[in-house]
Amino acid sequence: MAHARNPATIQRIVAAAEKIFAEQGLDGARTDAIARSARVNKALLYYYFRSKEDLHRFTLETLFGQMRARVGTAMEESAAPRDRLVSYVNGFFDFAAAHPNYPRLVQREVSGRGQSLHWIVQVYFGPLYRRLAAAIRSGIARGEFRRVDPQHTALTLIAMTVFYFAAAPVLAELWRCDPLAPARVAARRRSVLDFLQHGLFQQGARKR
Repeated sequence: MAHARNPATIQRIVAAAEKIFAEQGLDGARTDAIARSARVNKALLYYYFRSKEDLHRFTLETLFGQMRARVGTAMEESAAPRDRLVSYVNGFFDFAAAHPNYPRLVQREVSGRGQSLHWIVQVYFGPLYRRLAAAIRSGIARGEFRRVDPQHTALTLIAMTVFYFAAAPVLAELWRCDPLAPARVAARRRSVLDFLQHGLFQQGARKR
């Protein structure tokens, strides 16, 4: 874990590490390259972090913590089920647009079944998935949502939001443009919200 030192220096190190770990993975990343990108010497990097693995864990925890803060706090349990789902979509789009390295970091952990995968699922993905499924169950019980399978619908909602950012390199080839340009991201956000409005919400509960 990072020592209690200059927050601005930690922020630069983590930003550099996030980019390099996303591009090269834990095994391929070099600490001297991270230090150089962060504009610190290697000795200072090791003063802040005990090892490359320690920095990798801290980088992931920072990123997922930001995701949980942006998405989780938007899904207040006291809010109506419809509002919780809309808040999830908006919160995730805001987070993903601000953190373009997030999809690659997640894909590396999932596809390689990295050592971080277990705690990522337990601490971050699991609670978010359960909150979405609970919101869907509540919406069904209140007559606001169509009667659907809450587990599969929660997965569908996650897929609709996550896949767009994960598939950005493929979409760039298909569309011959930058899918992460603000106008394109805004269009995708509207499409997902439209799907919720017409595919899940009951007519009387639709929010325009």
